[in-house]
Amino acid sequence: MDCISNPPPCEEDAKDKVESLPRVDTDAEVESHCAKVSVVDKPVVDNDDEHKFQSAKASSIDKFGVDSDGDHECKNLKVSFDDKSGMDVDGEQHFQGLKSSCIEEFGKNFDGKQVQNPKFASVGITGCDISIKDEHDEYVEPKVGVEFESEELAYKCYQRYAVMEGFSIRKDFVNKSRINGAVVSRRYTCFRQGHRPRKREANVRKPRQETRTGCLAHMTIARQPNGKFRVTHFETRHNHELVTPTTAYMLPSHKRLTFSQAVEANSANSSVTDGVPRLGMGFDSEDLAYEFYNAYAGRVGFSVRKDYVNRSKIDGAVASRRYTCFREGFRQKDKRDLNVKRPRKETRIGCQAQLVIARQPDGKYRVTHFEEKHNHELVAACRVRMLRSQKKLAVGQVVEANIVDGSKIHPKSLSKLMYKPTGGQGNLGYDPIDHKSNLPSKHTRDMSTGEPEDILNYFQSKQLKDPSFFHSIQLDAEEQITNVFWADAKMVVDYGDFGDVVCFDTTYRLKDCRPFAPFIGVNHHKQMVIFGAALLYDDTVESFKWLFHTFIEAMSGKKPKTILTDPDAVMAEAIEAVLPETHHRICVWHVYQNALTYISDIFLAFESFSNDFCSCMFYHEEEDDFINAWKVMLDEYGLWENEWLNEIFKSREKWSIAYGKHVFCADIKTVQLCDGFHTNLRRYLKSDIDVLQFFKHLGRVVNDWRYKELEANYDMTQHMPRLMGDVILLKHARDIYTPSIFELFQQEYEKCLNFVVNCTESGSLFKYKVGTYGHLQEYIVVFNSIDISVVCNCMKFESMGILCSHALKVLDYRNIKVVPKQYILKRWTREARV
Repeated sequence: MDCISNPPPCEEDAKDKVESLPRVDTDAEVESHCAKVSVVDKPVVDNDDEHKFQSAKASSIDKFGVDSDGDHECKNLKVSFDDKSGMDVDGEQHFQGLKSSCIEEFGKNFDGKQVQNPKFASVGITGCDISIKDEHDEYVEPKVGVEFESEELAYKCYQRYAVMEGFSIRKDFVNKSRINGAVVSRRYTCFRQGHRPRKREANVRKPRQETRTGCLAHMTIARQPNGKFRVTHFETRHNHELVTPTTAYMLPSHKRLTFSQAVEANSANSSVTDGVPRLGMGFDSEDLAYEFYNAYAGRVGFSVRKDYVNRSKIDGAVASRRYTCFREGFRQKDKRDLNVKRPRKETRIGCQAQLVIARQPDGKYRVTHFEEKHNHELVAACRVRMLRSQKKLAVGQVVEANIVDGSKIHPKSLSKLMYKPTGGQGNLGYDPIDHKSNLPSKHTRDMSTGEPEDILNYFQSKQLKDPSFFHSIQLDAEEQITNVFWADAKMVVDYGDFGDVVCFDTTYRLKDCRPFAPFIGVNHHKQMVIFGAALLYDDTVESFKWLFHTFIEAMSGKKPKTILTDPDAVMAEAIEAVLPETHHRICVWHVYQNALTYISDIFLAFESFSNDFCSCMFYHEEEDDFINAWKVMLDEYGLWENEWLNEIFKSREKWSIAYGKHVFCADIKTVQLCDGFHTNLRRYLKSDIDVLQFFKHLGRVVNDWRYKELEANYDMTQHMPRLMGDVILLKHARDIYTPSIFELFQQEYEKCLNFVVNCTESGSLFKYKVGTYGHLQEYIVVFNSIDISVVCNCMKFESMGILCSHALKVLDYRNIKVVPKQYILKRWTREARV
């Protein structure tokens, strides 16, 4: 311990100092008052009955207990106090701490017995000099005349005093010798000393917060001939409020002191780590610090963003860096936002969670600040892999897993490991081979050598991993595998939530391709989901009947409201027999794909034919508009005699959008998603490719879809779609619908702003003619004031499941500011899976 001493005073001063030492009277109703105890840290007091212990300004207390009994009066000239003492006081005495500057390595109780403690630092009185032998354990309140071995010790003393009092200090002026540059004098001030110059603040956009108030509290030290630094002036008065113990951690001085202590503690416990950042924690590089914080963020449930970085002007190395939560700060408003049709989603909400590192003299990067609290909900463990900073970790895991697996098919997205069903062995509970529905003849397609065994082995392995995995096999007249169907547990759950509309796609049954037939639908984000799949090596009516019966059995008897297929007479006959109550529609997308095959010469001969044909197929929702557009197309290209076009026109009521408005199709008009599905699988559908490779690739494709739904669910919880205006109806719809459905709803509302309304009344029914301003076409909307029902002849709600712009105009006209409950389909809401 460096020594701190007072200059030797005269003999009279010494006598006065001895007489001023603490005197403690312990009697029944006697109060013992003391001004200040200079060495008190954390007193612990036990009070019995009405006993009181009071301590004025204290700076350190020794580690012994003081017992006061009855009528004893004790006068001590040398009293030893430790940092964490306890006192037991009996009677009705008031004990108040007294100002003491003399500390020894022993203590006395009030019975006069001496208590030795070899761990204590000692401060003895020799004449009137004060000598502190251990700087770490002892502290003396600064005052005029106190001397320090160095200016650094003076700074630490004043810093500790400031922290205890409740203010922070600043190093002010310093005078150095012109001969050797040594410090002659220095002043340490309160951090609120002086006033900030205001000349340059006029041009500053974001001025700094004013902290200086002209406080005069300071301590000045000057170098003495003996080489020590003496306190020459000490001002204790402040012109501002001091901080409380609960907010003292915010003081810069306290932070520096705490950081120093944390570094020492971290060095002592460097082998102990629980993955949680701590102040003073050291890293060999900034990258290691980022990896550690990112791993911590993954466990907690947030993403990390690299914020500011300070680099050295000498070598360009990183001096300090801050890593923040990805929701830190706020996005700046841009004037161009008004012209953006699809603005980016808002992610930043001012989260303060962060980790700051700074390079230290030892070359390590240490944590100088760590904020743990977030102002938002954290991400669930199952969705952490979708966070931006966590995706790199997930990709690394995928690559590593594929190396171990030895698979030749390289993954193209991290979601390929998303769904790995697990489970123990168990009995199926049913016979997967359907012996009752054998085909009366041999199947029309032959399997490759070894393919039946591969299929059975694959299904058995899936059954072992997932006891809920369902599969069924149909045999032909020769007891050979003909058709197979399978569905895992997730497919069955998806069908329960979104199985009202099913698209059965058999367009994969090409000449050299494996006969693959999936059951497809859309979820509440309008994303593709699969309900089951089949390999059909026979395409007779019996095969389709068996397939539809098996599909309904796997889905616990639930039948779809609508089924969309490609135009096939055999399939239509089977659907009529097995699903008579289900609306059967021909998917317009499949009609368009057939057109590319049957009239490809017309597409090649006329460049504009493609646009006109697509217009007829997809963009005319009114019957008259469709027929007129069809006739104009035939006239313009001279196609009145084309047999294929005449045939599909005869069956237009099965596929044309204009004739299917009354049938709910979940907006699967074009099923463009099937096109991507077909393209993704075509390579693996070739019959010369191993069927196991096909199953694996199909599993990856399905997992991609499921991963996209998880992403959409996560985005739905993190962002809210932007409103076109402060409209109550839109706010209500935004809280209910998924973002993709809300965007469609908001488009309908935007259309209704240009509508005009004419009304006729008949009792509780109100008939409105709604049309666009300046246009002749009008729609009829009937509103019932009793049950708040609204019906439009465009039938958008009946076919798609959201209210049309005409109905929204009438609701607004009737001052109805929320969407009526009967017009909110659960399948389109955020709670569709609940």
